[in-house]
Amino acid sequence: MLPQTGAAAAPPTLAARPANPAHAARARTPAAVRAGLFPWVPTCLSAGIGLWYLAPALPGPAFWIALAAVVAISLWLALSAPRWAARGRLGWERADMLHLGAIALCLTACGTGLIAFRAHQVAAPVMEWRYYGPVEGRVIHIDRSGRDRMRLTLDRVVLRDTAPGRTPARVRLSLMGEDALPPLGQRVMLTGHLGPPPAPASPGGFDFRMFAWFDGLGAVGYSRTPIMAVAPPEGGLWWAHRARMAISAALQERIGGQAGAVASALMTGDRSGISEETNEVMRASNLYHIISISGLHMGMLAAFVYGGARMALVALQAAGIGLARPMHKWAAGIALAAAAAYLWLSGGGVATERSFIMVAVMLGAIIADRRAISLRTVALAATIVLIYSPEALVSAGFQMSFAATGALILVYGPWARLQPHVPWWARAVAMLILSSLIAALATSPIAAAHFNRMAQYGLLANLLAVPVMGTLVMPAGVIAAILAPLGLEAPALWVMGIGTEWMLWVARFVAGLGGAVTGIAKPPSAVVPLMGFGATLAILCWRPRGQRGTLRGAGLAASLAMLTAAALLWLTATRPLLLVAPEAEAVGLMTPAGRAISRPTGGSFGVSTWLQEDGDLADQEQAAARPAWSGDRRDRRADLPQSWQVWHLTGKGSGNRAAEACRPRRIVIASEPATLDGPVPCLLLDPRRLRDTGAVAIRMTASGPVVTGTAPMPLTLER
Repeated sequence: MLPQTGAAAAPPTLAARPANPAHAARARTPAAVRAGLFPWVPTCLSAGIGLWYLAPALPGPAFWIALAAVVAISLWLALSAPRWAARGRLGWERADMLHLGAIALCLTACGTGLIAFRAHQVAAPVMEWRYYGPVEGRVIHIDRSGRDRMRLTLDRVVLRDTAPGRTPARVRLSLMGEDALPPLGQRVMLTGHLGPPPAPASPGGFDFRMFAWFDGLGAVGYSRTPIMAVAPPEGGLWWAHRARMAISAALQERIGGQAGAVASALMTGDRSGISEETNEVMRASNLYHIISISGLHMGMLAAFVYGGARMALVALQAAGIGLARPMHKWAAGIALAAAAAYLWLSGGGVATERSFIMVAVMLGAIIADRRAISLRTVALAATIVLIYSPEALVSAGFQMSFAATGALILVYGPWARLQPHVPWWARAVAMLILSSLIAALATSPIAAAHFNRMAQYGLLANLLAVPVMGTLVMPAGVIAAILAPLGLEAPALWVMGIGTEWMLWVARFVAGLGGAVTGIAKPPSAVVPLMGFGATLAILCWRPRGQRGTLRGAGLAASLAMLTAAALLWLTATRPLLLVAPEAEAVGLMTPAGRAISRPTGGSFGVSTWLQEDGDLADQEQAAARPAWSGDRRDRRADLPQSWQVWHLTGKGSGNRAAEACRPRRIVIASEPATLDGPVPCLLLDPRRLRDTGAVAIRMTASGPVVTGTAPMPLTLER
């Protein structure tokens, strides 16, 4: 019997085959099944973006030609596979595999193209030298540094004796004085010290240069001089930004103290009033996400406005006022408008824009009569974010927000089956505990990998603080905004202040508990991608027993392999024996008691980064007190394995002393250039040699020390 041909003879494709009806009758269809194939779209885009980060570079014509060829071939295969199957040239199962594989390849290539285009779009000059002199520019952002100093970000920059083609598009200056801050949009001038964005403090560490590139930040530094106004503040859009800062100042003044600063951060996104001490206790209690506008804030505000608007509209309908319309859609539209207003009020940062997109997609799903909270809507939000801002993929905020949201959606099905067996009075509490626990489990590995610390009592802190935020702080903020034009906002601000004071008390209480924070050593760079793609594959390929098939079984096996590899890499990773700062101002030696620093002062930023990446909670002074180093404060030395020694020489004349100390089986590190005649018998590191390598890590092997330098900045403009 000849096989039938034609489209009518084709069986359903793998993507369209229905689930087992008997199984569907017994249990709710899994979320991954209901979502269909769409969640694979952001997954494939992410894979393409990740491939670019393996070797980041500004694309040339050859790159775009090759990428266009890959996209064209994959699209041709995707379109041809069904036709080949219909004509009997290819089996339908293989045609499905070819069709879906070609689409996946096309999306992956598009992801690579998105991030490459974005890198080219934001390309701007990066300072390659040290600069001291007048700095003129327009104030576009004001924030606070990790050292509790106010910072100005300037654009339209003018530097003395610097051609426009070599002038950074944006610079950021920390202010050493306590002068009054200029309004946003004002052109100012001050005398500043500038330099290029710093390289990683150690090989494989966080590369601030890449973040600065996508932010258009070409130089960073500080200023000790007063700020002089060059021109009046600009109008137009800057008037709106100044209005936002005025609202922030009013909130801080009316509520007062750090409670007012936290309230201002929640409502306007202005965190400049929050002290570093408050930031630290919020981190230690795992409540720092509260002062960073995220999906939690957007979700709470949208949910409150949606619920309130829907109740009001239904009440109007019951009173005979209003049309016979689906009021839940009108309420969703009102909530969407409120979320958009909140986006403007909060300053529109990348994290806030990402949160707005997620909330807007969910509210749009309500208006379009679709399920508001599902893997499909989360995948749509992720796709929009990756298209708009592909560099967000590598940020902790993107990874944690989508991990938490996806985990909560997956848990909703089991909770729906369990909920009827829970007493009605305990359901709200049980749901709060469950959601906090699931969100913590989903985000803790990501947070530990990025921030090298774990808040042991974070679940307790969130259980005590988040309900207050959702029931008091955010609703009071919305009510205060509505009543402010009438001058009746005082009671709502009083309630908001009580809520933020409670959150601060919870943060201090939890941070003060013994063992509140545990240090976690920095994992190898491959761990986070393996965890992310492994977990995503596990979710998308999981099916009830009997419905998995060969492809999904292979996907589950691959996900298990990725997660296992991530765990093994993290558990077996070792930190470098020696770390050397980029200007030889500090050296850190790993000992059984932790990393011992050669000096109690000097290179503080790099040293604090080393200790954090080691998972070490000590400060530089404590680390310098650990037994390892001997000698006076200028000439420090320590013993290494295999009869090697390390000498760290600082201060005036250190270069000459380094030449004298250079002997076989010694690592000599000097803060001044050292000149030696003839062969160099030691491993010598001085500013001249470190200029090409940046910070270095040294590991000891059987054949001696192995030096690894910091990679050069991969993205540079052609001169």
